[in-house]
Amino acid sequence: METKLIITPHTKIAELLDAYPELENVLIDLAPAFKKLQNPILRRTVARVTSIRQAAAIGKLPVDVVVNKLRDLTGQGTLENIQGNPEHQTETPDWFSSNKIKVRFDAGEMIASGGHPLTKVMQDLKDWNPGDIYELTTPFLPAPLLDKVKEKGFLIWSLENSPGIFKNYFMIKK
Repeated sequence: METKLIITPHTKIAELLDAYPELENVLIDLAPAFKKLQNPILRRTVARVTSIRQAAAIGKLPVDVVVNKLRDLTGQGTLENIQGNPEHQTETPDWFSSNKIKVRFDAGEMIASGGHPLTKVMQDLKDWNPGDIYELTTPFLPAPLLDKVKEKGFLIWSLENSPGIFKNYFMIKK
């Protein structure tokens, strides 16, 4: 008997949908932002690097609710003590100033054509100067990318400028 994927907050969305394709509509019902999963290009790119925890943040949902709903529908038991979503600051941080923005990159076209901005952004930030701010525009909250940038020691701030337009700002800690 084949063992199906065990669902945890760290499960990648693409792995989840490969193992349980019937859960696509469940995810879309949970959050309209997940409708983008129907785009085959995003399914092959972004869904491969996005965990359920990160998707919950994108959908503005508690991660424990998403994980346990998916587990329930697949006959898996409830997980207890799931830590919440990584918090993204909503108030303008003290370190932000628009006159400190040195690079602006709109990744919308790259994402729409099947690319992923992670490599470009990480290359751009490789020799970044403390105090300078990088602005990344995306059509959704790029939770996996934000996690990588944060791991590199950057302060991050994201806001939804208008529906489907996210401005993400990065500044290296001084």
